[in-house]
Amino acid sequence: MGPVSAEIEVDAPRERVFAAIADLARRPSFTDHFLSGFHLTRIESRGVGAGARFRSGSRRRSVWMDTAIEQVEPPHRLIERGRGGRGNRIPGTTAWELTEAGGSLTRVRVSHWTEPSNHVDRALEALAGSARAAERGWREALRRLRDQLESGETPPPPLAVAGRNPHATGIP
Repeated sequence: MGPVSAEIEVDAPRERVFAAIADLARRPSFTDHFLSGFHLTRIESRGVGAGARFRSGSRRRSVWMDTAIEQVEPPHRLIERGRGGRGNRIPGTTAWELTEAGGSLTRVRVSHWTEPSNHVDRALEALAGSARAAERGWREALRRLRDQLESGETPPPPLAVAGRNPHATGIP
């Protein structure tokens, strides 16, 4: 599938926008309308190696996907790579690019694509309309991200890893 892309301008400093997208624990606050079952796979939710697992896809075909942050160039670019589908055999990539758009605006562009090598997986993606659903989902996600950042409200609480002790000392 893809690549599918979405782009929006946000009235917020690029560093603040980058911090919001680079923290996987905050991702469900703007993507939960099309990515479900979102949970972290590592305790650290930011930086290279941070990972998450979620259900992605259209109503006809919803698959589990993993993603991990592979490359970080603050505040310009973030690359995530992962796998999904049956037996985690479909590689996927998500690329975030942030550029200044004049004044205090930041242009955010997200591109997502998968590279199924199996002909059955390619056919299932095409029949399910995965590309169209993903493009609609990312456009709406960027609108929700923009609304969160421009509203000035406190962001929703981040996700935590199941079983993680939130106390620094390890003692409750």
